Amino acid sequence: MKCIEDEMRKKVTKAIFPVAGMGTRFLPATKSVPKEIMTLVDRPLVQYAIDEARAAGIKEFIFVTSRGKGALEDYFDLAPQLEQELRKKGKTELLDILKSTNMDSGAIAYVRQHKALGLGHAVWCARRLIGNEPFAVMLPDDVIAAEKPCLQQMVEAYAETGGNMVAAMEVAPERASSYGVLDISDDDGELVKVKGMVEKPPVGEAPSNLAVIGRYILSPSVLQNLNKMKSGSGGEIQLTDAIAQDIEKENNVHGYRFRGQRFDCGSKSGFLQATVSFGLAREELRDDLRTYLKSIMLDGDT
Repeated sequence: MKCIEDEMRKKVTKAIFPVAGMGTRFLPATKSVPKEIMTLVDRPLVQYAIDEARAAGIKEFIFVTSRGKGALEDYFDLAPQLEQELRKKGKTELLDILKSTNMDSGAIAYVRQHKALGLGHAVWCARRLIGNEPFAVMLPDDVIAAEKPCLQQMVEAYAETGGNMVAAMEVAPERASSYGVLDISDDDGELVKVKGMVEKPPVGEAPSNLAVIGRYILSPSVLQNLNKMKSGSGGEIQLTDAIAQDIEKENNVHGYRFRGQRFDCGSKSGFLQATVSFGLAREELRDDLRTYLKSIMLDGDT
């Protein structure tokens, strides 16, 4: 009990961003451009994750990268020449936007994942930068439109529960085999008590329709579980398996039904849906985009 109480007193100030994937579903674009800096309207995918993390109180940003991600690292660096040109031309609004992408020295760190061994392995690669603190894991592919950012919602709920928390959403039964799925013991609406987790269960065998998506708040014991390097679904080291081990030992895992709409920007269709949705949410783009969408829908009806 004391361990949980101590953990609950600790604020979540570190976040891991696993970005080592090659983005093969977006070839040929990702031949030279990291998927995470592909733009959704006018901001890279990773910027949405960073902004969400900042809103939740994250102070240290840990990126698990791989070869060919140099452009991602450069994105967060200063651009003195560009800033100087904007300042000279009096473009203060653009200058403010540019400055919002900069990261303070020491706030961001990069570690390499040399082999693609799964999400669990990617998180484990950052273990020395986490130490003995609770931490968040954010997958930039999952972009969540919400009035209150998803991770901020989770941090507030975590202050009451401690332990481990995963973001969850309901999916159609036939799609459950594409996700980690929760086995639930208690359902309180927003929070669910988790008694088990299954990574990509066979069709028709999922324990519920509550799927885990790319937001986690985890205790350091999960990193200890990952030390065992056990392969799971697909022959990869699965993060869900390491979290499930904590259920057996501590019974301290909750699922959180977040308020918002999640877009799977790791898929082409999800990326396009997010582009339309975020475009319509922008006042300066809404009218032209809506007019265009209506015109192509009318053309399709003829």
